[in-house]
Amino acid sequence: MSTAVLRAGLIGLGSMGRNHARVLAGLEGVELVGVVDPMGDKNGWAQGAPVLSAVDELIALGIDYAVVACPTALHEEVGLQLADADVCALIEKPLADTVEGARRLVEAFESRGLVAGVGHIERCNPALRSLRSRLEAGELGDVFQVVTRRQGPFPHRIADVGVVKDLATHDIDLTGWVTGRTYASIAAHTVSKSGRPHEDMVSAVGQLSDGTMVNHLVNWLSPLKERFTSVTGERGCYIADTLTADLTFHSNAAVTTEWEALRAFRGVSEGDMIRYAIPKREPLLVEHELFRDAVRGEAADICTLRQGLRTVEVAAAVLESSVSGSTVRLSDGRQVGQELAS
Repeated sequence: MSTAVLRAGLIGLGSMGRNHARVLAGLEGVELVGVVDPMGDKNGWAQGAPVLSAVDELIALGIDYAVVACPTALHEEVGLQLADADVCALIEKPLADTVEGARRLVEAFESRGLVAGVGHIERCNPALRSLRSRLEAGELGDVFQVVTRRQGPFPHRIADVGVVKDLATHDIDLTGWVTGRTYASIAAHTVSKSGRPHEDMVSAVGQLSDGTMVNHLVNWLSPLKERFTSVTGERGCYIADTLTADLTFHSNAAVTTEWEALRAFRGVSEGDMIRYAIPKREPLLVEHELFRDAVRGEAADICTLRQGLRTVEVAAAVLESSVSGSTVRLSDGRQVGQELAS
């Protein structure tokens, strides 16, 4: 375990890259030594770090790790270049734009014993971190269903992938992470209404390895921005709003009723509602702190490349199902058909 200052680099100064630069520049125990972006830094987002035109120039500066925030289609190429140079990497989600590319990245970093992670930032959202800890403690009892809704207008920064790989990967990863389960099957429908070559809306229904039902609704076609996750179980329902980082619990009532018609229904009934007061730290800062600690050799709950690969596999199965019109079954290490371009 080392407490020496880590030398970090950043690749990409787009909408996420500029936020990574801001956090890296102020991160304790880390020095941002260089940023790569062929377009330069016209807006001053590099926080005073030198702006380079190529990844090999950044590697030549002598870095301990790099944050990869370039377009998804370039993740594999850049990641393999870093692995070849024995540089640790935090790669923005999704890990890669193809299953095969994601597998090559896993092999490259694991074979060299390098620390590498995927920037599935919802794992660092205060509401979801609190939800996960409560599920792990058994506060909900048996989990029956996970429902997510991720809706909003189209972000013009996205040009190389559709809504499944860009947005639905958030919900796929967080569902597996909060429940501690993997996907067993998925069925989905997609539409493309914005005139782009990729899908901009998806509705998916699936099942996790323990039988838990999952439902995902994700689109770029709504003027309403929504980030909703609900987990329903034996003792009630948790609702997480990841825009506000609020977590609410709706309990199953334990109070008996004298109304005979309602007593005959052997289900659940409305009980107390609790909105938890939880510390709300910036998720991106938490993500960087965890990855910094992992590079130092400390125990840290980061999203590993292998977990990121699993998310890419499920996303590919969503697209496969939308084309075939059938349910796609998954198992650990499943070879998901061919990568579909839709």
